[in-house]
Amino acid sequence: MQGSENIVRKAVRKYGKGRENLLPILQMVRKEHNYLSEDQLREIATEMDLSSADVYGVATFYSFMDMQPKGKNIIRICKTITCFMKGKDSIVSALEDALGIKMGETTPDRKFSLLEANCIGWCHKGPAMLINDKVYTELTPEKAVQALDEYM
Repeated sequence: MQGSENIVRKAVRKYGKGRENLLPILQMVRKEHNYLSEDQLREIATEMDLSSADVYGVATFYSFMDMQPKGKNIIRICKTITCFMKGKDSIVSALEDALGIKMGETTPDRKFSLLEANCIGWCHKGPAMLINDKVYTELTPEKAVQALDEYM
């Protein structure tokens, strides 16, 4: 797994071996590969002189640290009560119909993954979603589907 080894070493060089740098290192590796593999977690542990269990525990604690391959574009729908009350379910239905997948799945072409997130920090403008790192707020089903056009 030469490619992941390079990104792991690059991330550790950039942030340093201190345990306080584990989260940004995990984020950098996840961003490069769109998920964290067990091999990458072991490499991070080795490079940082941490236990594999420690690295795995941090990686699995955060919902944005995907541990399975995802699509190129990751859609995260806020599932807080606020977004739910503002129509989150109709947004999910519209996206599922447009993409031909259900929540938690990835399109066959691996272009999109549709996930829920506990909170993305935009409930005051809900319903809200992220596509990769871009925030979409005050969604309607139509606005949510239109947002996909940028990524087609």
